[in-house]
Amino acid sequence: MIKYFEFENEIEKIDNILAQLSNNKELNFDKIKKLNKEKDHLFKKTYSNLDAWQKVQVSRHAERPHTLDYTKLIFDDVVLLHGDRKYADDNAIVGGVAKISNFSVFFIGTEKGNTMETRIKHNFGMAKPEGYRKVQRLLKLAEKFKLPLISFVDTAGAFPGKDAEERGQSESIASSILQFLKVKIPTISIIIGEGGSGGAIGIATSDRVLMLEHSIYSVISPEGCASILWRNTKFSQEAARTLKLTSVDCKNFKIIDDIIPEPYGGAHRHPIKQAEILKEKITDLIYELTQISINELVQSRKEKYLNITSDI
Repeated sequence: MIKYFEFENEIEKIDNILAQLSNNKELNFDKIKKLNKEKDHLFKKTYSNLDAWQKVQVSRHAERPHTLDYTKLIFDDVVLLHGDRKYADDNAIVGGVAKISNFSVFFIGTEKGNTMETRIKHNFGMAKPEGYRKVQRLLKLAEKFKLPLISFVDTAGAFPGKDAEERGQSESIASSILQFLKVKIPTISIIIGEGGSGGAIGIATSDRVLMLEHSIYSVISPEGCASILWRNTKFSQEAARTLKLTSVDCKNFKIIDDIIPEPYGGAHRHPIKQAEILKEKITDLIYELTQISINELVQSRKEKYLNITSDI
């Protein structure tokens, strides 16, 4: 059963009526058809006008597809690779090699998990230094085999714990960003849910950065911003508006290159449809990027991020 948001109250009411009608022995097809049409209209109207805080809520929906969900739907012949060859295997970062259409690719991504058990296993998508060193290892492997790399971003941020700091959290993220900037292969990053702080940038410094329509990308969470500026998380909604964290905001600021549309109702209601849209977009971008010389690609990538930092 899909969880409804507060702004979906009217849609929930219609779904409840439809559920009651479907349990009747004599189905009223005309009424069901009318209600479904009304529900579709409400979905279109609601999801075309989401504000910043509502998009934050959608990006965090418990049933929103995560990296492993998309890899199963988008890729073929998936082989997961593990460990950073230095300390441990960080389950918050998953990655490996796979096929998409006629292309062989490497992929990496932050994984939040779908159940309490898997969320704990994947540390709620918050990577530690060994996770970012796994990222660097896979980047080097992709470069060795001259294969494009796709990264899926869905994290509230890197893990802020004492043990992570002791093992060099900041250095590992910085090194990951540097490796992305200089790697001699095409790279594509997609913000599929939350793109939080350096934890997201550590795997999103790519040739092309995309966002799903209702995902968010920000230097800090709305709650974190509210606790710093207003010293009260009750101001989280105002912080969300102030942070300019939506896909439209990020596109306007040239932080991302393109917005990938979501079906009305969000990716959590239409995971297969969303995966099809993503697959087509990724395939087109791989073809586009492989037509550009590697030296030109790397130089363009460096200039792109230098321009972003100089504009801030």
